[in-house]
Amino acid sequence: MIARILALAAPSAAVSAAQVFTQFAETLVAARLGTDALAAWSIVLPFVLLLQQASAGAMGGGVSSAIARALGANDQSQACALVKHALWIALIAGLLFALPLSFFLPWLIGRLAGDEIAQTHRFYPFAAFGLAAVPAWLVNTLSAILRGGGQHRVVGRLMVTAWFALCLLMPCCALMLDLGLAGIGLAQAMVFSVAAWLMWQKVLAGQAGFIPDLTLKPQLILFKKILSVGLMACALALIANLTTFLVNAKLAAYGTTYVAAYGIAARVEFLMVPISFGVGAALTALVGHAVGSGQWQQARRIAWTGAAMALSVTLPFGLWVALWPQTLAAFLTTDLYVQQQAAHALSFIGWGLAPFAVGMTLYFASQGADRMRGPMLAGICRISIAVGLGALIADQFDSAASAYYLSVACGITAYGLIVALSVRPGVWSEASASKS
Repeated sequence: MIARILALAAPSAAVSAAQVFTQFAETLVAARLGTDALAAWSIVLPFVLLLQQASAGAMGGGVSSAIARALGANDQSQACALVKHALWIALIAGLLFALPLSFFLPWLIGRLAGDEIAQTHRFYPFAAFGLAAVPAWLVNTLSAILRGGGQHRVVGRLMVTAWFALCLLMPCCALMLDLGLAGIGLAQAMVFSVAAWLMWQKVLAGQAGFIPDLTLKPQLILFKKILSVGLMACALALIANLTTFLVNAKLAAYGTTYVAAYGIAARVEFLMVPISFGVGAALTALVGHAVGSGQWQQARRIAWTGAAMALSVTLPFGLWVALWPQTLAAFLTTDLYVQQQAAHALSFIGWGLAPFAVGMTLYFASQGADRMRGPMLAGICRISIAVGLGALIADQFDSAASAYYLSVACGITAYGLIVALSVRPGVWSEASASKS
């Protein structure tokens, strides 16, 4: 079983490693542009993460799991028809991100960081969303179609190339061409557009294991097969990034240094998502295939094997972040005040990274099983603890920011534990009356 997971997880893990590397590079580029730019970037960050998570791990998981369950039930015609429905969802969702956020985020930056910073970086939201949102949704949806057909290697080769191209293009646009933060968004738009076109050629050529049927009229039942998982997963992504936004809003009262510092800590926290996705993308397909053929015990065994693999990777990293946070903070920013506060935040959050990664890995497995209520409960508890507990205990700390760092760490730990408790026979079974 480990060999089966590794065979599918290896390409996804390579994509995740490339994505993590690129996200570190993005943080470095933003930091090199100055503390004001880093603050503006930190405010936009939850929305950028929401875009990536909603299109890739959330709705992408809905697409991948729907196709995997169809193929597991030997219904290839349904898998062919699902492609058109997935693309319609991607296009509409991309526009829902592109249009409102291009106008809303400059105002939000002004409210949280000041009008001068908002004016300086006013083109960043337009580039990151107005230009990049639809291509990002398309490339992640097409990747999910290929993964649902078990073609993780095809996705791996294309996406690793795309992430490394983005890693090189961001500093060129932002620093060398002096486009600032807008250069980051422009680089994303260009790379995702090319990657989406290349991915579409692979799907059209039948490399997902079937030729998509684009002639069928849209059917509500096929939209439901994707959205039953995808919408709930998108809601979870929204809750996760709303948590970061609300904590940022609380810290904004103490100055831009705290906003910039928490942006760094939040980026490290959210690195667990692509790392978990490395194993989780394989689990979505494998669990979906097992559930499609009625093998629930095997599905649970696959899920827990993948969770153990994720724990073995993330536990050493989490301990390193918690015990030696200054090393990572110094690598990501040269501003001594931001560096000190980021290290303080990481010293709390590091302890929750491994449980969070296990929960995220099992969340991707839950998509394949179409059992999403457990992850949804975990997401609600996470935001309640991170924001509510922080506000409740802020007066008990010398620095109120410490209360929020502690509450974020408790929130992501609780998330992992609750998702883990939901992966059990009473929930993951054919006889389960309520889908989690």
